[in-house]
Amino acid sequence: MSNLRPALFLDRDGVLNVDRTFVARVEDIEWIEGAAECIETFKARGWYVIVVTNQSGIAMGHYTEADMQSVHNHMQSVLAERGAVLDAIYHCTYHPEASIARYRKDSFDRKPKPGMILQAMADFPIKRETSFLIGDKPTDIAAAHAAGIGGFLFKGGNLATFAEWALAAFEDGTR
Repeated sequence: MSNLRPALFLDRDGVLNVDRTFVARVEDIEWIEGAAECIETFKARGWYVIVVTNQSGIAMGHYTEADMQSVHNHMQSVLAERGAVLDAIYHCTYHPEASIARYRKDSFDRKPKPGMILQAMADFPIKRETSFLIGDKPTDIAAAHAAGIGGFLFKGGNLATFAEWALAAFEDGTR
């Protein structure tokens, strides 16, 4: 019997939390309605739930990797208190036009490229053909398709409701 499981990939800013251009402090987090419920529901189904997020604010000098890690730790803690445990958060700090030289590169991990998703698939026993991503930008969807998974564009509202719609659409063959 295979231990492969499907994964729900989520972008961070604009999907889990309100996109404020650069979310660099815990105080900047404003949750999207239904975010915790979405994660909890998919985890109860036996899915992996993994965040994949571009963090170019680091490359541009708006905040540090330590700031980002503090935000991620806080997000994971708040979600876990609500019964919504993330399996992993993958991030890309690189940008080809970064103002900080060490982050200036065209990274395979930066969406719309699929590096973060493919790395998660290498790290976890993920069943690619039953996995999909929810993102709020076309680059998120492009990364999903480049990784060989479905992608759905979230334009706001309740994430749990949207994820249920996306799952039904995905199972019907809409990507």
